Amino acid sequence: MPIEFKDLGFHESLMESLDAMGFSTATPIQEQAIPKIIEGKDLIGCAQTGTGKTAAFLLPVIDYLVKNPSKTGKGIRAMVIVPTRELATQIDQQMEGFSYFVGLSSLPVYGGGDSMGWEQQRKALEQGADLIIATPGRLIAHLQMGYVNLDEVEFLILDEADRMLDMGFYEDLMSIITKLPAKRQNLMFSATMPPKIRELANKILNNPDQVNLALSKPAEGVLQSAYLVYDTQKLPLIKILLKDKDLPSIIVFCSRKNTVREINRELQKSGFKSRAISSDLEQNEREEVLLAFRNRKLQILVATDVLSRGIDIKDINLVINYDVPGDAEDYVHRVGRTARASTTGVAITLINEFDMRGFGDIERLIERVITKSPLPEELGEGPVYDPNKRVGKPSRGGGGGGKGRSGGGGGRSGGGGRPSGGSGGGRSGGSPRGDKPSGGGKGGSGRSGGPRRSGGGGVGRPLPGNSDKPSGNAS
Repeated sequence: MPIEFKDLGFHESLMESLDAMGFSTATPIQEQAIPKIIEGKDLIGCAQTGTGKTAAFLLPVIDYLVKNPSKTGKGIRAMVIVPTRELATQIDQQMEGFSYFVGLSSLPVYGGGDSMGWEQQRKALEQGADLIIATPGRLIAHLQMGYVNLDEVEFLILDEADRMLDMGFYEDLMSIITKLPAKRQNLMFSATMPPKIRELANKILNNPDQVNLALSKPAEGVLQSAYLVYDTQKLPLIKILLKDKDLPSIIVFCSRKNTVREINRELQKSGFKSRAISSDLEQNEREEVLLAFRNRKLQILVATDVLSRGIDIKDINLVINYDVPGDAEDYVHRVGRTARASTTGVAITLINEFDMRGFGDIERLIERVITKSPLPEELGEGPVYDPNKRVGKPSRGGGGGGKGRSGGGGGRSGGGGRPSGGSGGGRSGGSPRGDKPSGGGKGGSGRSGGPRRSGGGGVGRPLPGNSDKPSGNAS
């Protein structure tokens, strides 16, 4: 029997917030993690996206803070460190909901705004907040100015720890940790648990308990399929797959920003309601696009991996991997955007002749052979799947192919018996850090004043439509 939140001994004001949000039953990661956190233990939580791990650490921390008020009323009591501004925004929004009747203050601290945003963050940090959610680079920029007091920090939470290490934040994390009180509770959440994460955990956690949940496996509700294609067939295939499909919420993932722009242009030309989102956009532009997508004003979002982790968008009907992710783990996070919280969804991956070996790595990771669907007749034949064959990566040229091929994006050429168009692009090495200010540290959350007070697959196979949204689980 699943545990209900009312059985966890939460403060009545926190329960009032959960009741107002319609949350009653804990997810498996919450069932396992929350009691350990309440006991005061350090914890490593390993769970994929969409399992409710944000609530797994926020709820017990909120419960502690409201039951143990600050003696000074100043300073920062809990700190969540995250790799991206999008994840910081998402956690802040959840914090706002969970603490609605509690009266705790919280503050997101990330870059990408303007000098006014920086000044707002500075004033809020000087005043203190019960909880801050920060990206490492922006927090260090504020720490270097000398006005951030971390003497009262009682909780350190690292979320998406594996992603932070992939993005090169190790030194920044260790620099921040050296400024924290030695006596504190440490919580680390990660979608994967490679050796480098265990090494980090050994350095900062004290005799931690560990919770592992469904590591590196897509949700059961995801219908996964793949198409074997040459790069010149990718865009035509996507248009065929999407034509006349009543799917209100679709994400197309690409590994390169140039490819994102090219696909978005082509989809818009074909009459689809599509927008592109990548690290090239300013933060307010990214938030505007995400809001439109959440509100169903956009059908299609074309995105880089900046969205594959940490963005809480409900009821994604279809995820298309325009190219195979460079890291097998990233496939899980891309696919994890659909079939959230026991709903159903579809994930389609386009595999060219150069990415077969990488897709074989994905199948081994998830311990599943993914169905390879036949191409529509009008597209001709695609390459033959052979994940064990070594095919050297071709040189990337600028600009596009000839007639009928998509330009731009550093296309591939040669190999596989057929020239490839420009839109395919190569894989990138992950999202850029992008949250460190330059020249004095501009950027910010776009909020006014100090910390907020929260008080008061394909042809011949139909794609499923919307699924009913489950209720009663905090995500």
